[in-house]
Amino acid sequence: MTMLSSSRKHLPPSSRVLAAKAPRQCQRYGMAFLIGGLFCGGANAALSDTIHPFASVTYSHEDNLLRLSDDAPLAPGQQRDDDLRSAVAGLQLERPIGRQVLTAQAKVSRVTFSHYDQLNYNGQDFSAALQWHLFEHLDGHVGGSYAQTLTPFTDFHTSERNLRVQRGEYMDGAWRFLPSWQVRGGFTRNKFSYDLLAQQFNDRTEDLTEFGVDYLASTGSRIGLVGRELRGRYPNQRNFGGIAIDDGFTQREIKLNIFWYLGEATQVQVLAGRAKREHNFFTVRDTSGVNGRVTANWNPTGKLRFSAAAWREFSAVESSIVNSSLNKGGSLNAVWNATAKIAVNSSLRREKRDFSAAGGVALPIDLTDTIRSASLGLTYNPLSVLQFGVNAFTEKRSGSPFLGSGTYKANGMSLTATAQF
Repeated sequence: MTMLSSSRKHLPPSSRVLAAKAPRQCQRYGMAFLIGGLFCGGANAALSDTIHPFASVTYSHEDNLLRLSDDAPLAPGQQRDDDLRSAVAGLQLERPIGRQVLTAQAKVSRVTFSHYDQLNYNGQDFSAALQWHLFEHLDGHVGGSYAQTLTPFTDFHTSERNLRVQRGEYMDGAWRFLPSWQVRGGFTRNKFSYDLLAQQFNDRTEDLTEFGVDYLASTGSRIGLVGRELRGRYPNQRNFGGIAIDDGFTQREIKLNIFWYLGEATQVQVLAGRAKREHNFFTVRDTSGVNGRVTANWNPTGKLRFSAAAWREFSAVESSIVNSSLNKGGSLNAVWNATAKIAVNSSLRREKRDFSAAGGVALPIDLTDTIRSASLGLTYNPLSVLQFGVNAFTEKRSGSPFLGSGTYKANGMSLTATAQF
């Protein structure tokens, strides 16, 4: 049973675009009104074929929930392990409307903790996307999302509840002006906000604009060139010694955009080139160099699938000390459909984060950390609408205590039951 993890499943990774700001309540519920309006004129349609309710319950145990350093002493009332329980209910939709395709998901959840019950929260996840076509040679996407969840403990180890809200809007379009050539452009906006005052320095808005040209081969492969500009704005400035620090940045990129189709069994995606990142305040942190990501999918048999990725790219950090890093890493995932009802999945991941000159000055100490993780899971589908799953993971970090990125180990497991109607 496959669930839509994103309403943008038709959107190429390099072509995501965002729209303008909206009031909080409008962004949270506006997509639901959009979906309802689209169906008002089609009451005779069989909604059972396009709208799919689902529900799931999960029990999890983690032996280092807050990702505390191995040598960190425990405060009074603090412990490392905890049990989590979550209940999720939602709807998925995929509906053609003439030549257009509407996809959407609405999901709400309740997550509770046995020991750290002050972390209990209600999660929300709403998204909608429209894949549009105009005439014979114009197409694109428009959509948005809203998500409220607990901020991960990887870089901020607090037992206070810290909810993160992420809002996103995007739109893009492509014009195929010749049988084998197209031009395209897009705009994406992502906005992040945090509950805790100590985390509100990381409130930010990221605007991505891109334009590109592609050659489309008859084999299904594609090669193109794309120029992108990413602007990050931080409205709540940090204060050091009475000086307000503007963490905003501008990143400009020129990259190859390649999709290599080698058949049903093998596909390779490359979005890589050169990037230059400039900072509004600490210009000593300005840097440039190779930046990008390569992903590959290989399905050697009908029962076995592999996916791999390698990347070197900048990323935001949810810390009270630093807010960005240069990440280098790789991952490998495998799925084995052992029988018609049983599947085994596994993953490996390693990522090194470089925080060099994070404070605007070069320091004679190691400002990096490395996170290694692995997971193994099994799913069982006794019925087409029912799925049971068990998953175990392990995670290790060798860190930089100077930046609050200490060394830790964490292990956990989860049991999940899901029904989709």
